Amino acid sequence: MAQFLLETVWLVPCYALIGGLLAVPWSPGLIYKTGPRPAGYLNLVMTFLAFVHAALALQATWNQPAQEVFIPWLSTAGLNLTITLEISSVSVGAIAVVTGLNLLAQIYAIGYMEMDWGWGRFYSLLGLFEAGLCALALCNNLFFSYVILEVLTLGTYLLVGLWFSQPLVVTGARDAFLTKRVGDLFLLMGVLALWPLAGTWNYTELAEWATTANVNPTVITLVGLALIAGPMGKCAQFPLHLWLDEAMEGPVPSTILRNSVVVASGAWVLIKLQPVLNLSPIVSSAMVAIGAVTAVGASLIAIAQIDLKRCQSYSVSAYMGLVFIAVGMQQDEAALLLVLSNAIAAALLVMSTGGIIWNSITQDVTQLGGLWKRRPISGLAFIVGTLGLIGFPPLGGFWALMELADGLWETHLWLVGVIITVNALTAVSLTREFALLFGGKAKQMSERSPEVHWPMVLPMMILLGFTLHLPLVLQSLSLLPSWVTLNKDVALLLIWSTLFGCSVTGVIYLSNIPKPIRLPWKGLQDLLAYDFYTPKLYRMTIIFGVAQLSKLVDMIDRFVVDGIVNMVGLFSLFSGESLKYSTTGQTQFYAFTILLVVGILGGFLTWQYWGNLFLNLMF
Repeated sequence: MAQFLLETVWLVPCYALIGGLLAVPWSPGLIYKTGPRPAGYLNLVMTFLAFVHAALALQATWNQPAQEVFIPWLSTAGLNLTITLEISSVSVGAIAVVTGLNLLAQIYAIGYMEMDWGWGRFYSLLGLFEAGLCALALCNNLFFSYVILEVLTLGTYLLVGLWFSQPLVVTGARDAFLTKRVGDLFLLMGVLALWPLAGTWNYTELAEWATTANVNPTVITLVGLALIAGPMGKCAQFPLHLWLDEAMEGPVPSTILRNSVVVASGAWVLIKLQPVLNLSPIVSSAMVAIGAVTAVGASLIAIAQIDLKRCQSYSVSAYMGLVFIAVGMQQDEAALLLVLSNAIAAALLVMSTGGIIWNSITQDVTQLGGLWKRRPISGLAFIVGTLGLIGFPPLGGFWALMELADGLWETHLWLVGVIITVNALTAVSLTREFALLFGGKAKQMSERSPEVHWPMVLPMMILLGFTLHLPLVLQSLSLLPSWVTLNKDVALLLIWSTLFGCSVTGVIYLSNIPKPIRLPWKGLQDLLAYDFYTPKLYRMTIIFGVAQLSKLVDMIDRFVVDGIVNMVGLFSLFSGESLKYSTTGQTQFYAFTILLVVGILGGFLTWQYWGNLFLNLMF
């Protein structure tokens, strides 16, 4: 049975796709007498089947060699496009995580969107997301991975814009879509440019080609920079990071997936392309630089935010920055552990704060407080999610950061400093958020804020238990290093940075120090609060340039293109009107007019010939 499920694991994306298609009739209201809730239940059943299939197949594929499934798609003019699927422990484990988190998100959505009539659209889009992410995990072809990423970009736009009657939602969906499209455009250039060099888009064959490739350094550098542009957008890296903040306008259940596995889609492609990208030292250095700047910068920005969702979105960007560092330094196992630990912990954090957003008027953390007595379950989930994300042993985040820092300890000590700094800043940010939400006395906005109902508590508790047991799962799969070989110096640095960040922030925000806490220099405070003025910089450069170019094109279109057309039209109108009053109605006059015009036209067309003939006769 397990072997059969393993051989048919490529059907897992189809479960979600079928569920999404079944939900479509409720979206435009073709089925309205039952209400929209059946759309959600159908998707829930299909996602549950997909999760069970993936979980059972994972047991069968563990410690087994990878298998490939080839699906012919197009063969013409020497171009052979075959959909290649890789069935391995990593890919099947990835789809098990995706389907499991989507299952919990859909259960959570039953409670969160209880009174929402957009169930049909919402659940069909969740099915599209799940199908795309599972297909991406199994896909072993760069070209089709790009196609899937485009589908996910479209899904992000539609999900963020679910409540399209609100202007901010429309703006957020548009900005998220356009920002990701910038990276996608460069990624497409890199995908197309890689084909003449390698002759294949298969990840396995690309890795083999990279071991013996002899290509022009400039060419492979340009191709590599284009290839990392797409993952930069998907993983919300500087300067393409603003879309994740804008996407927070969407429903919280979709944010669960977005902060956990959707941002990891770019990291997945990046890890697959690691052998090709490391052909150029410049590309590797660029990945490390982008990751380091994003990790430190996003961690600093998160500390100065007051919006509940923005605090967490920048922490996700920071974590993905560490993934960029891991791939740039050829630490693939560390990158995968970072992606896994972030997916679990980030999803738990969104669930714990999503209930606060659900029955509170505001998302401003400075207007909330004293929720621990009213919402102890949400508070406990937030604590576990925080500890699972930072370097707190023995939870998953500690082992992921430990794996990365240990691999860089001997060669790149400054990157270890970046990791320790990011860990401390993340601890400060999440502890600050916890203290403002759950600590202190209840304020006006949080006086009446009871715990959420069971459809939202159940998935939160399941994920809390899995976060606590993640180290045991990793140990049973032999993915954790033994305590004997553990680098004690790195471990102590991670633990001390965690304790320092949590304790100092806890003392500041849980004591009687006047709030809000401000930095001594207002300029630095504003710099962090306004995202290093990145939106303003965009408005002054790219948006301004595009606006001026658009005005120029509009002027050319109205005064040049339309002007010529209008002039011809007016000339035809005036000549026709003048001809109307100059005719006698006799046939010979019409014939004379036509011959005269044809003669003038012929003379104009043959003017050069007659001019040359005249010059020859004269000289």
